[in-house]
Amino acid sequence: MMRVAFQGERGAYSEEAAVTLLDRSEVIPCASLRQVFESVAAGEAEAGVVPVENSQAGSINETYDLLLTHTLYITGELNLRIRHCLLALPGQSVEDLRRVYSHPQALAQTEEFVRARGLEPFAMYDTAGSAKIVAEQRLRGVGAIAGRQAARIYGLEILAEGIETNPNNYTRFLSLSRTPAPRTAASKTSIVFTTQNIPGALHRALGAFAARSLNLTKLESRPRREVPWEYVFYVDFEGHQEDPDAGAALLDLRSVCTFVRVLGSYPRAAGHA
Repeated sequence: MMRVAFQGERGAYSEEAAVTLLDRSEVIPCASLRQVFESVAAGEAEAGVVPVENSQAGSINETYDLLLTHTLYITGELNLRIRHCLLALPGQSVEDLRRVYSHPQALAQTEEFVRARGLEPFAMYDTAGSAKIVAEQRLRGVGAIAGRQAARIYGLEILAEGIETNPNNYTRFLSLSRTPAPRTAASKTSIVFTTQNIPGALHRALGAFAARSLNLTKLESRPRREVPWEYVFYVDFEGHQEDPDAGAALLDLRSVCTFVRVLGSYPRAAGHA
């Protein structure tokens, strides 16, 4: 079985994404996103699965930074529907709770529910980890926001389900490997580049794709850590890097940029999971 690293405790949404993306795999919980990348890079796991953005809370900046600092390939993507649940010890009710534990992203996505019930939010390292703490420490008066799988694993009751503010709540996950994905017909390519710090540089860079009618599905900028006030740009576009138009666009991009790296060409997610 393929060993797949994910960030969080058993029952985390990242574990669900790992099982969905890479069926029949042995999942390996990691304490941090950095550890997921390091486990794959070191060969301790054949693949890793990491969240990269949420439809409500936006991009997960740490993932973008780690994509740049590690030489791994993106090999797949998944848009996972996130359904948050309020969990507590058996016998507890919503009225018994005073505070709630969860990951900051989950707390942000359920803010209206938490505020309406007068619960005090406490940020934790993981959704499933919050459920684990409530269960292991037998915390009465404390709830956890996590998924149904976490309730099953840690023996908690589901007091409310679907408590996210926006029902169209999806997290996009990426799978990572030390080797590229096989070529498929419906592909997406992710790249990162740095432009010269001159007027019109970004316009010329993006023009390489516009001139060939390549559809950009994502454009993200992040500070370039080693050079203050300069930025790197992450772009996703439809197509495979070996397609003629994509290859020509990347060639043009390299002629106007100081740094270009292809993070991977991989099967494009089909709709929402």
